[in-house]
Amino acid sequence: MKMPVLSKEELYSQPDIQLRNFKRTKEFLVAIDTDGCVTDNMNGKQILIFHPMFLEFYNLWSIETYFRETAEYFNLFSSHRGCNRFIAIELTLKALKERMDVPQQGIPDYVFVSEYIEFAQKKGLGLGNTSMEIYINEVKHGNFSFYKLLGWSEAVNRAFPNITVKIPPFKGVRNALKLISERADIIVVSQTPYEDLVNYWHRHGIDEFITCIAGQEMGSKATHIRLLKEAGGYSSDEILMIGDAFGDLKASKINDGLFYPVIPGNEELSWEEFPRAFKLFTDKRYSGENESRLIQKFKASLPELPPWKMPGYNHVSNYKKKQELRKKLYERFNPTGRLTIL
Repeated sequence: MKMPVLSKEELYSQPDIQLRNFKRTKEFLVAIDTDGCVTDNMNGKQILIFHPMFLEFYNLWSIETYFRETAEYFNLFSSHRGCNRFIAIELTLKALKERMDVPQQGIPDYVFVSEYIEFAQKKGLGLGNTSMEIYINEVKHGNFSFYKLLGWSEAVNRAFPNITVKIPPFKGVRNALKLISERADIIVVSQTPYEDLVNYWHRHGIDEFITCIAGQEMGSKATHIRLLKEAGGYSSDEILMIGDAFGDLKASKINDGLFYPVIPGNEELSWEEFPRAFKLFTDKRYSGENESRLIQKFKASLPELPPWKMPGYNHVSNYKKKQELRKKLYERFNPTGRLTIL
């Protein structure tokens, strides 16, 4: 593998060392997300791993259809798409608590998740298992709620390889990476655990194009880009973020960078059209109308209002809209798994 890989000790003690020590080698910097952007694994990770494991850990199968509908909205089909797993759980639990149509028995309070998120943000720590362990040791030692949440997160990480590494990159990704690498340093920025990212990029032979990987342990995507921008001395028009979620757009704009969207549902077309956008970027003609047009199209693909707040909402009919997607994933990867079909 061309790029250096952090040891477990480094990942715990100084996870952002590669970002702070980054050495610029090209004229431009391209930061790129992975899940849902490079690979079509977003749906599988959430529907087959995140959601059923949370249902199992917290014995919420009696409200499975409500939980899946709510969690899928925040993780996959809204402006929150791609947010950190703990933020997604906070949003999901809060929404379930507020919904009058959802039976409330057994739903855990979201406040304990909020407390951990606040702690990590104040400490400048990335949201992940490492900072959760620090929080438990420093603040909540002996509190079962947090051990349970950590257990769910660890179980999710162990299950990932069974699904994610089997899904290849989108058509057009390899050619795009090769094109980018001729003019820009490529950095992976993601809220997925570092080791999962390293394994995926190496397994599919696309790590040869990148300089380093930043996962959830290194902080937010905005932090990743800020550290790289400072270390490399890039100007704002020399930075491009490629992503499929509002968090990617926000991370870029916080750092005054540019954004190229991989539009959910039209990923392969987005990659097919990327070379033209990249030429505009390297010619410093992408900013303005070209970028704005793509961002507007991107925003239209991810609604900000959940379906249960829309006029005429019906839970059963709304759940059925994604039923074929769930069935196909279970038939392919977990045919004996537990899934309610309405």
